[in-house]
Amino acid sequence: MNSYQISISGVVQGVGFRPFVYNLASKYGLCGVVHNDSYGVKIIINSDSEMIEKFVGDIKTDKPLLAKIDNIEFKKIAQKQFDSFEIIKTKQTAQQYTKIPPDISICKQCQGELNDSANRRYGYAFITCVSCGPRWSIIRSLPYDRANTSFDKFDMCEKCAVEYADPKDRRYHAQPIGCFDCGPVLSLRDTNKNIKISQQDMIPKVAKYIKDGFIVAIKGVGGYHLVCNATNDKVVKLLRHRKQRAHKPFAVMIKDIKTAKTLATINTKEQEYLQSPQRPVVVLQENRNDVLSKYIAPNIDKIGLFLPYSPIHIMLLDILNTPIVATSANISGEPLCMDSTDIDELKHIWHFCLEYNRDILNSSDDSVLCVVDDKPIFYRVARGFAPLSIKLPKKLDENILCVGANQKSTVCIAFENTAVISPHIGDIESIKSIKHFEKNINNLKNIYNFTPQLISMDKHPSYESVKYSLKQNTKTTKVQHHYAHIRSVLIEQNINHKVLGVSWDGTGYGDDGTLWGGEFIVCDTKFYKRVCSFKQFKLIGSHKAIKEPARVALSILFDIYGKKTLSLNCHTTRYFTKQQLDTLYVVWQKGINSPNTSSVGRLFDAVASLCDLIHIITYEGQSGAMMEQYFDRNITQSYDYDIKDGKIDISKMIKQMISENDKILIISKFYRTLVDIIYTIYKQEASPLVLGGGVFQNSVLVGLIKEKIQRVCMSNKLPPNDGAICLGQIDINLQQY
Repeated sequence: MNSYQISISGVVQGVGFRPFVYNLASKYGLCGVVHNDSYGVKIIINSDSEMIEKFVGDIKTDKPLLAKIDNIEFKKIAQKQFDSFEIIKTKQTAQQYTKIPPDISICKQCQGELNDSANRRYGYAFITCVSCGPRWSIIRSLPYDRANTSFDKFDMCEKCAVEYADPKDRRYHAQPIGCFDCGPVLSLRDTNKNIKISQQDMIPKVAKYIKDGFIVAIKGVGGYHLVCNATNDKVVKLLRHRKQRAHKPFAVMIKDIKTAKTLATINTKEQEYLQSPQRPVVVLQENRNDVLSKYIAPNIDKIGLFLPYSPIHIMLLDILNTPIVATSANISGEPLCMDSTDIDELKHIWHFCLEYNRDILNSSDDSVLCVVDDKPIFYRVARGFAPLSIKLPKKLDENILCVGANQKSTVCIAFENTAVISPHIGDIESIKSIKHFEKNINNLKNIYNFTPQLISMDKHPSYESVKYSLKQNTKTTKVQHHYAHIRSVLIEQNINHKVLGVSWDGTGYGDDGTLWGGEFIVCDTKFYKRVCSFKQFKLIGSHKAIKEPARVALSILFDIYGKKTLSLNCHTTRYFTKQQLDTLYVVWQKGINSPNTSSVGRLFDAVASLCDLIHIITYEGQSGAMMEQYFDRNITQSYDYDIKDGKIDISKMIKQMISENDKILIISKFYRTLVDIIYTIYKQEASPLVLGGGVFQNSVLVGLIKEKIQRVCMSNKLPPNDGAICLGQIDINLQQY
């Protein structure tokens, strides 16, 4: 009999790993100890060589559901004496290296108890165990012990304390443990006062409010939702008006998968994501029916559905038995509401508010994804998936803070061979959003006891993330935006060879000081070279052009036809008055507030205007989202274009477009043309293809590329948009040529 030390790193704290090890040791009759440490979990155990191999093998294959093992090592050590197997107190060093689990939906066992009238937690809105419930949203610092969470103010009752202390109980060291006698409690109020009502009657009361056509703010796991009846046109329209959200789709929460299948076409992989412990919003092909309000997702044929993930949502939908809108409680561009003070600022939106007295320490919005070719394309990575840990291909010499971009922001801390990426933060533009961005950085620094020795940032001088970085008393480095898009995929997928990166998005600061967004980059993790891009055009009025696709289309027409555009008869020119056309031509001609760009995101906008689909947008990506439903795969023709001296000239395509009037034909041929362009350059460069940038959230485009090119690499863990930029900012050994 020898003594062995087993070291396990990964997501192994807060997921029931120590009691799992305890019970496994009991099964084998082995003696020793297990404890958390700064890297994960450490086991000292006495065993013979054959038994230790089996023991370690079982740890790998039978680990708890939520655990993720990055590395497991065991070695023989000096002989130790043990009479039993015990779980002992956490041992830690200054900096923390273990991974924090994200918030996870209620498990089947807890849901069974929630619905069991004989169980003492029957109908308890905060039922949880070691395999489910809040994690990231409640943690203040590591190690993951109750004293370091927002449950520290709730003293356990005698019954809960017994469960918490029993290694054979599934609530052993479940930090959010509680019950009616000792845990958090619900409260209900209108915009003026609390409503006096029993705990058991609050959720039925809220269900009645929703049925009666009211908007209710509900405090979820990582923040508040604004909730209403998804089948009621009047209240959904009211929510749009009050939230000032004209067209952007609302997510819909449904009771079960059976209901989901009446509303959308769902394949096996999509159902798998819907029912997963992460419970993301899954964007699906809508079934044409009259069940949901026509104001849920105006002008598109997709619907974002998700299943209830908390006891509150489950009990609410069991009573309602109707779909609900569950949209993030915030004003566009502002952070998600986390507490009563935040939600009170939205009193002009909601009629009633259901909340509870446990603090949300770290906000986490709903994750959103779609599925293409059985692989996820994320729109937003947050609850259920983040904080996300990525294993780096090499050990870093110093701690790096990567601050990402300015829209769809996330941040990343990198240390040793690990990158930890925050949940979705959002756009960093308002004072509140800047503070929220800084808070997310500080939360990661505090939780991991992390001090950056280097800050890596974008090259755009006006980004708030860049301004923040330059104010810190820390050395900095800059990484080009579109290279960061591709490099994030290389790091995530552990690709260490040269690739052809296609980096298409709405905007990004180029090395020449112009706005890039239609780039072909040959690169690996150490160098990049821009080998081709779309011929640039002007954004007339700069930010105005981003909201007004007709300006983008007009600028491209000016490039092709010059002053003759003023007499051109097409959908775009007819949108403007003669006086507007004359004025915009002068602005374009003189380059007044009209920066150059190569953006494919803006090209989608231009085509949407040219085919008379939309001329003004109210949310980012609206043109592309609307265009997806017009694609006809039976149309296989494409438009003409030229590639010369590393520039893609689409003049011929535009001329051919304006000679046609059929939206379906124009849009279908446009998609085919983009794929042809990628394929042409892919064949020229003869390197594996990697896609990055927000344009590749377009499921039609990605699907067509994958049909044409056999091996296409994209992120499976992060969104292709700017939410992935921070991961691509890690490497500082850049060699541009």
